[in-house]
Amino acid sequence: MKLSNSQKNFLRFIGLRLANFAVNVLLKSVRIESVNSELIKRIESEGKNYISAFWHGNMVIGWYLNRNQNFSALVSKSKDGDLLAHVLQKWGYNVVRGSSHIGGKEALEMMTDLLKQKYSLAITPDGPTGPIYKMKAGAVVASKKTGVPLVLMGIGCKNKIVFKSWDRFEVPKPFARVKVIYSEPLFFDNELSYDETSRKIEECELLLNSLRKEALESC
Repeated sequence: MKLSNSQKNFLRFIGLRLANFAVNVLLKSVRIESVNSELIKRIESEGKNYISAFWHGNMVIGWYLNRNQNFSALVSKSKDGDLLAHVLQKWGYNVVRGSSHIGGKEALEMMTDLLKQKYSLAITPDGPTGPIYKMKAGAVVASKKTGVPLVLMGIGCKNKIVFKSWDRFEVPKPFARVKVIYSEPLFFDNELSYDETSRKIEECELLLNSLRKEALESC
């Protein structure tokens, strides 16, 4: 049976709402232990914003932990982006939709604008297409340009479903135990040269991978 456009839109509408309900039920059952979370509370208590970075494959927990906390997120205008945007809006995010083929320069301008508006920003620095666990420049450069600190989130979960996607997308199973380790707030001198900035990006990549490994081994 061929569906009309209105029927397709209706089914999509229902799917979005069921997905949001299912995600919330699942994550409320998950046991999350955080390490160094007092660093985040200190930043928030001072009324400051920050950049939160976690790997693309860990986005379910990363997005969830930053909900209802004055966060903004860049989401593409693709159909996959529609589902993510719907969930994030329910979680209190200020969602900004960009082109599905958004370029690095355009994305950086959008990120710096949001940070200057005093939003915190959640970023998956190896997204949207990888390579997996390789940090792109956006998070560090946005932090460098605005003076807003970058906080890395190493996320580990053993009892999970791993999809056969480029990012090895992870969904924790019901009642799974999750460990999250936060880095110290990282600041970058706005006068850093291109080469110095590149080294900082490499250092952040190594640190985020180390935090993820430690979280996975201790969860």
